[in-house]
Amino acid sequence: MHFASRYVAEVSGKSESEGEALLKTMQILVVEDHRDSREQLERCLTRRDYNVATAGDLQTGIDFLGKQRFDAIISDIALPDGTGYALISEVRQRGIRALCIAVSGYPYPSDVVEPGVTGFHYHLTKPINCDHVCSLLEESRASKGDASITV
Repeated sequence: MHFASRYVAEVSGKSESEGEALLKTMQILVVEDHRDSREQLERCLTRRDYNVATAGDLQTGIDFLGKQRFDAIISDIALPDGTGYALISEVRQRGIRALCIAVSGYPYPSDVVEPGVTGFHYHLTKPINCDHVCSLLEESRASKGDASITV
């Protein structure tokens, strides 16, 4: 085991394998049709050492699902060729266990349990706060280690 992994495991109180999971760079898929928003989110995440793949439409996002494994998927709801809901439906049908975050220009009703209704774990209203997105990603990583499965 690497020294850094052992150190993280000792400091966090996690086992060595859990410590290694905490060090692993998260793989993030961002599906957003608005180029400026997509690029801004990509910059924010890559500056914080996340590996980011981006797609500007539903079909490209679905294509990425078969090419690599993702720990988290951040998707706009309204896409030019479909919806973020269709993307997350495909994610769930493939058995991919990833943190799923919806972004939209419209607020989501606060009295609805999101994962049960939409498949998303969180729904964020645009403009999104990068610090908040990163805190959700880190919370997911810390609580589950690696929440994804290989596709």
